[in-house]
Amino acid sequence: MVAGSAAPLEIEVHDLRLSYSGREVIHGISFDLRKNEILAVIGPAQSGKTSMLRCLNRTIDFIPTASVSGTVKVHGEDVRRTKDVFALRRRIGMVAPLPVGLPLSIYDNVAFAPRCAGVTNRADLDPVVEKCLRQAALWDEVKDRLGSLGTALSGGQQQRLTIARALSHRPEILCLDEFSIAIDPVTTMRIEDVLKELKEEITIVLVTNLTQQARRLSDRTMFLLEGEIVELDDSEVIFSGEPRSPKTRGYVAGVFG
Repeated sequence: MVAGSAAPLEIEVHDLRLSYSGREVIHGISFDLRKNEILAVIGPAQSGKTSMLRCLNRTIDFIPTASVSGTVKVHGEDVRRTKDVFALRRRIGMVAPLPVGLPLSIYDNVAFAPRCAGVTNRADLDPVVEKCLRQAALWDEVKDRLGSLGTALSGGQQQRLTIARALSHRPEILCLDEFSIAIDPVTTMRIEDVLKELKEEITIVLVTNLTQQARRLSDRTMFLLEGEIVELDDSEVIFSGEPRSPKTRGYVAGVFG
């Protein structure tokens, strides 16, 4: 899918501004995200990439000094006015840069969210756990030790477990924040293959400092710099040497960043 597709809009962002203790770090950005699209967000550290992600599902609310203005809509609903923020966060899953495993078994890590949603019957939980672990390319490695502690897995396995746990919410949108920062290249490529398959079911926002990863995976790429969108276009345009902005050309070429 490419920009201009007739696919329905999942997210609409208009004039999003974010301040921490009165210091503005995101300066009125606007963009949209279409169903079954992978949108990559690239840019140097401190450009506002993670903060922007947190605004989408309101995990920014956990930061007392944060102040948000502008509009973020999911399927036409303003997330700032939603009556059920927990339901919003189930619809927009989040995967952090470092694996964050619950001190539970592999099975219970994945079953945690369904249980919180009222699914308690083992016969109902088993297929959910298996599906999510398969989607995260982890099932074959752990199917014989589901009762083992999730935090005892390798770093790459824990990151895939984190993805399986995010998928257990049955999200419509999955946000990944530098998912490969602490894992080896082989595991990174396995997760990239997972994301390509998941695109058939869900929409993905991928924050990454790896421009080649963005090029491999995304339909469109946003270059975010100092809280402003320098450029947002089809990834083929961004990485083909033909972006409009010299700043984009410089960043993609490794001149700075």
